[in-house]
Amino acid sequence: MSETYRIGEAARLLGVRVETLRRWERDGKIRTSRTSGGQREVPAEEVARLLAERRATRAAPAHTSRRNAFAGVITKVTKDKVSALVEIQAGPHRVVSLITREAADELGLKPGMEAVATVKATSVMVEVP
Repeated sequence: MSETYRIGEAARLLGVRVETLRRWERDGKIRTSRTSGGQREVPAEEVARLLAERRATRAAPAHTSRRNAFAGVITKVTKDKVSALVEIQAGPHRVVSLITREAADELGLKPGMEAVATVKATSVMVEVP
């Protein structure tokens, strides 16, 4: 099952009002679904896609190449004593990064946060805005 956000959560992540998301839904700009109780849900992939579209209009940091940066939303953080596995949904792509627990704690990584997975050689680095 894919990750979804309630419409209010999705609006907060995107920095818009719920009414804007409802309008985008009517205009076909965003895909939503309904719970059995009738509440709107927004797939994490849709949130990640819209974030990536918005981020694409901003200048990339000087140290990264656009083709190596995957903007998205953190969907899962699994920590043990030493390491943390961070899953980011970036558009249709799921990017997974293995980092130190200390780094994850310092960045305050948690599901729902915007993040950029930066791929360099065989490692994936995680940045937050």
